[in-house]
Amino acid sequence: MSIRRFLTLTLAAMFALTLAVSAAPMTSVYSSLSGCKLVKTGRDWSVKACRGVGGYNLQLEYDDSRESITVYGPDRTAHKLNLWQVVSGGFSSIGQKAEWRVTTKNGKTVPMALIVRFIASENPEDSSKTTSYLVVAKITPQKICVVEKVAPGATANEDARRAADASADKPCMEAPE
Repeated sequence: MSIRRFLTLTLAAMFALTLAVSAAPMTSVYSSLSGCKLVKTGRDWSVKACRGVGGYNLQLEYDDSRESITVYGPDRTAHKLNLWQVVSGGFSSIGQKAEWRVTTKNGKTVPMALIVRFIASENPEDSSKTTSYLVVAKITPQKICVVEKVAPGATANEDARRAADASADKPCMEAPE
């Protein structure tokens, strides 16, 4: 084997190894959304602070029988998800836990996406009939926002995780007009 071919193969192998090492797999870490600290309250509204993962925290907002979440980054910047507008304007509640899709960089847990259950009453004739969506929010240095709502189904959890793992380049969902 020539030295040139040896060097080319060695460089190609090193490049492939670098790609494999830098692409750490995504895993799930969970945080509780029950028992959060009550921060503010009013006649028909409240705000609760919940611990998150990797320096991120969540704020649960309740107003007029609807719920939403604000994500606070490590720099304490607020990122409102506006679930009550983006996902559904009906009466709503948020599930008991948050699923953080994370990777590891330099030995630290780094959140890449957030998945929460959002239960919405969308039938004006019967508010007891609800739809339980899984909402996916991307977490990037540039933006934290809702990118997908996954309808109920046999593969909803897997679908939400796939959407979360591919969320970085997805556009933010907007409130319907």
